[in-house]
Amino acid sequence: MAINLTVILKSKPESVDTLKSLLLDLVQKSTKEAACLQYDLHQSMEESTIFIFHEVWENEAGLKIHNEQSYLISFFEKVKPLLQEAPIVYRTDKLA
Repeated sequence: MAINLTVILKSKPESVDTLKSLLLDLVQKSTKEAACLQYDLHQSMEESTIFIFHEVWENEAGLKIHNEQSYLISFFEKVKPLLQEAPIVYRTDKLA
């Protein structure tokens, strides 16, 4: 069963460009994973400090493999000082 995630990251105002660059790199790496069905990155038009991922993973096993990737672990260490708060992660069921 597919796993749908929405992840919200809020950058410090002075770190928007740096975070955006790291997020775009993350997209390139994540979309190469076999279990990745969708990995879309959005930036709020009203608040440029807010970035939103919409991810779809083939199954729980694929998401687990993704979460264990060294590049993802490294990414979260690098972005900690760039964020205003911890990322918010929502697991959702697609209704329509």
